[in-house]
Amino acid sequence: MRLTATLLLSAFLAFTSGVWAQAATQPSKVGVIHFEGAISATQQGQKALTELQNRYEPQRKEIERRQNEINALREQLAKGASTMSDDARQKINDDIAEKTKKLNRDFEDAQQDYQQDLDKILQEFYAKMRVVVDRYAKDNGYTLVLDIGSPQTPVVFVAEAADVTEEIVALYDKFNPVPGAAAAPGATSAPAAAKPAATPAKPPAAPAK
Repeated sequence: MRLTATLLLSAFLAFTSGVWAQAATQPSKVGVIHFEGAISATQQGQKALTELQNRYEPQRKEIERRQNEINALREQLAKGASTMSDDARQKINDDIAEKTKKLNRDFEDAQQDYQQDLDKILQEFYAKMRVVVDRYAKDNGYTLVLDIGSPQTPVVFVAEAADVTEEIVALYDKFNPVPGAAAAPGATSAPAAAKPAATPAKPPAAPAK
């Protein structure tokens, strides 16, 4: 009985050692993705970010209009500096200071609201994109996929062949088509317009100091 158990244990150890040895000899396949850039490059992502941009366009134009108004006052002050009375100059200076203070406050509020809306969009897409990445990695034999767009991923070098961002974008568009958008090609390449953006979208322009 003891001999049989010993033989079974020896056979099991020999089998598991072989499995580990085989796994160790198989090269790991590692890919990288710019996760946020991939989201902004998908057809759904582009649509959502364009809608966000359009929603904040009136605020951007209003901030620009008020900035131009302040610039006009500064020009008026510069041109009439030698002819204006002290009271007139002080009045324009006070007007500039008050308008600039309000503009900066409204800009910061708009920027904060914009960033919150942008974060919501990215969070909504994050879970859907994770599903696509998981499927792509399993179908193509990847053991690890890193997000090089994250500051928590300290990657200092990436071979171009390891970047699977475009393939993920194409696969995402294939499974999540947008009505009226151009049909996505195969999962091996993404359309030229789907190149990941460095910044998903732009907030209202900052007023000049």
